[in-house]
Amino acid sequence: MSEDLQTEVVRKTLGDRAALYRMLAQLYFKPLTQEQIDALAEADLAVIASEDGSPFADGYNDLYRYLRKRNTGTRQELASDYTATFYGTQTYKGRTAQPFESLYRYGGGFVMGEASGEVHRVFRESYVRVREGLDLPDDHLSFLFEFMARQCDGLSDLIADGRFDEALQSVREQQAFFDAHVASWFPRFKALASKLVSTRFYRGCLKITQAFVEDEPDAMAQLENDLEDLRSRKAA
Repeated sequence: MSEDLQTEVVRKTLGDRAALYRMLAQLYFKPLTQEQIDALAEADLAVIASEDGSPFADGYNDLYRYLRKRNTGTRQELASDYTATFYGTQTYKGRTAQPFESLYRYGGGFVMGEASGEVHRVFRESYVRVREGLDLPDDHLSFLFEFMARQCDGLSDLIADGRFDEALQSVREQQAFFDAHVASWFPRFKALASKLVSTRFYRGCLKITQAFVEDEPDAMAQLENDLEDLRSRKAA
């Protein structure tokens, strides 16, 4: 594979990762609008759901089969399920499944805990801030996913410019952030949320996210290897 083609493949992979991060950020941010529901229904979910051996297939199959039967009451049904589960109006054994990192780390139980402060510092150092008017802590899962998407975008730009030393530093920082602020607590959140969601749609969302979280360490390790190779080829 030529250096140019390898660069193109790596950047395409980063674009796909960023797109999935943004889709997941949208799913956990707030109840979906009718426009968002329709857009998901018109996507090629059936194709993804039918991919043999894909860790994402089961989750996408849930989304596809749920949205295939959508009707005039679908938006309200999803909004009710989202509100009960992710806004925390429903509990399981006294616990809510709100998607805040602070609820699941350092003993948990508190919104805007130590984890929120850690994330805020990372955002500030990266010149990122949550949009004004959003009354949510920085460690909301949607913001963590959106941050990772932006990191993928920035990394792709570095690769396009041939700045492979900086790109390697960036991917290592992504790995560290992901391990500390996503992988460290998502399994506990998912286990609790799975006991509260009532629709097949949100069960599918949780499955897709779990598959992605489990796949990301290998994907980032492969990305690091590719960048090492590209740097070596450039230096040769």
